[in-house]
Amino acid sequence: MKSVKIVFFVLLSAISIYPQFQATLVKLGFYNPQVTNGGFIIGYESSKFIDEHFDVGWSIDWYNKNYVDQKLVAEFNENFGGLGTDNELRAKTNLHDFPILFNMNANFPLDNKLTAYVKGSIGFETLIIFYRNFEKTSEDELKAAMDFSYRVGAGVKHELGRRSEVLAEVAYHSSMPSWDYEVTDAASGKKKTFIRSFDMSGFLFRVGVRFYN
Repeated sequence: MKSVKIVFFVLLSAISIYPQFQATLVKLGFYNPQVTNGGFIIGYESSKFIDEHFDVGWSIDWYNKNYVDQKLVAEFNENFGGLGTDNELRAKTNLHDFPILFNMNANFPLDNKLTAYVKGSIGFETLIIFYRNFEKTSEDELKAAMDFSYRVGAGVKHELGRRSEVLAEVAYHSSMPSWDYEVTDAASGKKKTFIRSFDMSGFLFRVGVRFYN
């Protein structure tokens, strides 16, 4: 954690020292985490350029998915067998994912309008999770989970005008937030604890538009 704080300090220092070149970026694309099927992801990124080859900044993304946690279903079946489809209802999950990252991008001009780039990001993943009450399967409970995350990727961008460009990129994202899920066994009255982990590792494919201020 100390090394992460050092990196954050360096990035924030770079942002404050070189404020003259600024840009905002909106990205849309497809995200395929391990925890569930892939889906739509939207992101916002703000960056400040040290020079034409290097920029630093921050970003936030939003990804939402409704799914049945099959791993949790299997654990419920093993511990509370013979409950039919009730465990499917208990494992219904509505997941909202918000990774907030500090980014470093290295740019490699290919010609007057086309530039390739590679990126590296570190930050924190925040999950907002709506899950079903174990006893009352029609009612939702709310939980938040957080974990360290990182991202590496590469892409190309093409200049549209003097202050705008379009880009396409592919990136690999890694994070695994988790929390303890406590259930009371109605038959024995004993409490059982399950670890609900959310493997958010996966690839992103996105396109975006950047505007220079």
